[in-house]
Amino acid sequence: MKFSIRDVHKAYIDRSLTVTEVTHYFLAQIAARNAELNAVISLNPAAIAIAAAQDKELHAGTEPQGLFGIPILIKDNIETLELPTTAGSLALKANFTKRDAAVIARLRDAGAIILGKTNLSEWANFRSERSSSGWSAIGGQTRNPHDLARSTSGSSSGSAVAVAANLAIVAIGTETDGSIVSPASFTGIVGLKPSIGLVNQSGIIPISHTQDTAGPMGRSVEDVLTVLSCMTDQVQPEFFNGLRSASLQGKRIGILRSATQYHEGIDLLFEKAIIAIRAAGATIVDNVHFSPPKKFGRTSYEVLLYEFKNNIDVYLAGTPKTVLISNLKDLIEFNQEHEHEEMYYFKQETFDKAQAKGPLTEQTYLDALAFIRQATQNDGIDHALNSHDLDALIAPTESAAGMIDLVNGDHHTGGEISSYPAISGYPHLTLPMGQLHGLPVGLSFIGGENKDFELLEMAYCFEQLTPGKLST
Repeated sequence: MKFSIRDVHKAYIDRSLTVTEVTHYFLAQIAARNAELNAVISLNPAAIAIAAAQDKELHAGTEPQGLFGIPILIKDNIETLELPTTAGSLALKANFTKRDAAVIARLRDAGAIILGKTNLSEWANFRSERSSSGWSAIGGQTRNPHDLARSTSGSSSGSAVAVAANLAIVAIGTETDGSIVSPASFTGIVGLKPSIGLVNQSGIIPISHTQDTAGPMGRSVEDVLTVLSCMTDQVQPEFFNGLRSASLQGKRIGILRSATQYHEGIDLLFEKAIIAIRAAGATIVDNVHFSPPKKFGRTSYEVLLYEFKNNIDVYLAGTPKTVLISNLKDLIEFNQEHEHEEMYYFKQETFDKAQAKGPLTEQTYLDALAFIRQATQNDGIDHALNSHDLDALIAPTESAAGMIDLVNGDHHTGGEISSYPAISGYPHLTLPMGQLHGLPVGLSFIGGENKDFELLEMAYCFEQLTPGKLST
């Protein structure tokens, strides 16, 4: 059975389920399926005791709200009190910080039961340019539940798979560029990359302070909204009341054609989605394009290299004494010393390039950051929205899942659109659009600065129209 948060709370109220039973159910799901999926790295030994304590609260008359009694899985680059935070790396196997990241503290306050940690692309996929998404030295290769031979994409691979395979109701991922929306699309779930600054990043292993954010992943827009509401102060109760009466009537939706014509089957799904949105009363504005300037990709990579070098040095310097590395240089040496376990399939050229970078005061970095922000904000998303008076942009999130290839690394067939919302800091939501030969394909909603909740509302409306049932 696949539960929603609303289903579970209703069952708690009518006493048809206990928190302990629900928690045992998901632990049993993990025990039954994780060996083939490699989605979960570690389990919280206190989960059942927390559940039992919440059952006592229910018997005392507590009304379940927020995430009360909801088992949730956490990407293993986010600190939790009971478990190590490893980023999938053997170098951080003993990283017991014994503290919660700010976002975890908020989830616990909302009643969530931290069930365990999920596998990920090691170091959030920022170690090699030829990596296999979903692989880590600690967790192995995460596999797509729709086809075990196919990729999950990354880096929030385990979180996406856990939700898709019903190992948890919801999960938390992180994104720097595509790491929530891509695995959500590949596994057929809903994922939100929030606006930068909406979710506190304290206690999360960093890549980029200008692009990193944690975000919710679930099987429905409503569940994702519920989790987001517990991650931030900026969701008002009345928003939930308005969600079910939301409408696409009068919305102006831009069709991002620069993200199409990579696969005829995905284009056909997208056209069906456009027809459904138009039929619901939205005005469709076609032929919107992003036109990246020359050297955009190279420059955006330079920014990440600079920021990773500086951010990871700060993080590693603050890890417990049980962690034997204290900066990126130490980490590179650790991987060289443990080459067979850490670098059997791919190396660490991204680390090497980052180590060569200087401080964030260098003009090269400052100019590169200004260049990519101008391209993605003023000349990119803002221009597209404002010049056409749009409420949102839509596009296929990317291709369907390709095959896992540990020898050559990931294969993508084009259409990825995550960089513009990632670099601009604007929200990006994906939800199931349909299936291509039985494989999930996501539909992306991209909005302007801090338009997260407007995107959720529009995506909810689409979900009610065609809940992932389009196919080719």
